[in-house]
Amino acid sequence: MSAIVRGAQLARMLNAWQVAVGVRGPAGKRPEYVVLANAVRGLLIDGRLALGVRLPAERELAAALGISRTTVTAAYRELRESGHVSSRRGAGSWTELPAGHRVGTTGLWTPSDEAGLIDLGCAAMPAPPELAAAAAEAVTDLEHYMAGPGYQPMGLLVLREAIAGRYTERGLPTSPEQVMITGGVQQALDLLLRLLVAPGQRALVETPTYPNALSAFVAGRARISSYAIGPDGWDPDLLLSTVRAAQARVAYLIPEFHNPTGHLMPASLREKLPPAAHAAGTDLIIDESFVDLALDQELTADGALPPAVAAFDRTARVLTIGGMSKAFWGGLRIGWVRGPAPLIARLAAARVGVDMASPVLDQLVATRLLQRRDTIVSARRKQLLVQRDTLAAALRAELPEWRFVLPRGGMVIWAELDAPVSSALARSAEELGVRVAPGPRFGADGTMERFMRLPFTLPETDLIEAVRRLAEARTDLDRPRRHAWSAQTVLA
Repeated sequence: MSAIVRGAQLARMLNAWQVAVGVRGPAGKRPEYVVLANAVRGLLIDGRLALGVRLPAERELAAALGISRTTVTAAYRELRESGHVSSRRGAGSWTELPAGHRVGTTGLWTPSDEAGLIDLGCAAMPAPPELAAAAAEAVTDLEHYMAGPGYQPMGLLVLREAIAGRYTERGLPTSPEQVMITGGVQQALDLLLRLLVAPGQRALVETPTYPNALSAFVAGRARISSYAIGPDGWDPDLLLSTVRAAQARVAYLIPEFHNPTGHLMPASLREKLPPAAHAAGTDLIIDESFVDLALDQELTADGALPPAVAAFDRTARVLTIGGMSKAFWGGLRIGWVRGPAPLIARLAAARVGVDMASPVLDQLVATRLLQRRDTIVSARRKQLLVQRDTLAAALRAELPEWRFVLPRGGMVIWAELDAPVSSALARSAEELGVRVAPGPRFGADGTMERFMRLPFTLPETDLIEAVRRLAEARTDLDRPRRHAWSAQTVLA
């Protein structure tokens, strides 16, 4: 089943259109149906309205917008002719993109060591200074394990106990049997998809979303449905109705400082998600990669964030994945899955056919780092807060036409550009020594050209210089020029 957007929901998305037709100017000189069709087309191209969604009936949308049904009928006809809507008599109309406009999401880039290049493609930080001491202590701890074979598919008990204890401190009672250690968050997702999603089964993802997650779903040959996140975050009614209608095998969501939009899901929506997923026969995969990186003062104390989605789970439908990459260091490939103990045992058995187990020494280093968690995370938050505000100030000064919501946590700003030029701007910026991730890498089928993800994980001077070069590249786009196509490079 496809998701359905109701008339009132689409009217909220079209609020800017309603303002446009109520004023004099260029928009007012065009027929209302053309303005309406352009507004819907813009929502699709920007990724704010997902593809494959059934639009409201003409009468319903006309009533929601307070316009004539004739106007809506003409707008739908215009959208069909441009290839942005397909209709079946008596069944309804669905969003799509014109033939030839669809592009696949590829796996992404790796950081570059090229001299002079400012790399904003990777949302990750250098290792904390505490890593060296933690590694030295881990080498000492290793002697205890050297007499055994070293293969523990579930992971070392000492690390699983530490992770379970952290969940318990957050108000989610957890035992070590509910935790399995993986080779990073990406492997945690990959293993869950191998276990839960057969080729051809449906998977629901947000759009925009983390591009390497999209790559994992594509590699598993899942049928992807999407839910579009708006400028204010999740629309509760639309998300819940999409979960129910899609009846996907799994839904992948990032509720804490969403990557890339930075939004924080409210507790009221978290509470409603597990029952909706259970009714649809859907398992929720909740990515908590950024959960430790709250930046606003009121969110930094334990218990200040909304409860974990799993705290509202009564039917074993929620699987939580997390890891060390964002708050600690990406070079330490340690992640985990938290879920019902029987499923975790099945996951460990399936994992044996992939890589047997995670490295013992890495797990011991992670255990020692978690003992220093409060010190490390506090320093990370202070550093990221300064860098976030520096990047935001630079964008306001150099690119005032761009819009963004200042994130309350995480590592990135999701910027809305002044035109749908994200991919072209990324190519132009790289010629000036700045690597950025264009919006289409976070969407699907060619959408998100009006957006760009900008991490604030680099030093302040680099961020200021990067924005200056971006502004120069944006100006260059309006001049006739040949741009060299650079080789693809991986995002984190």
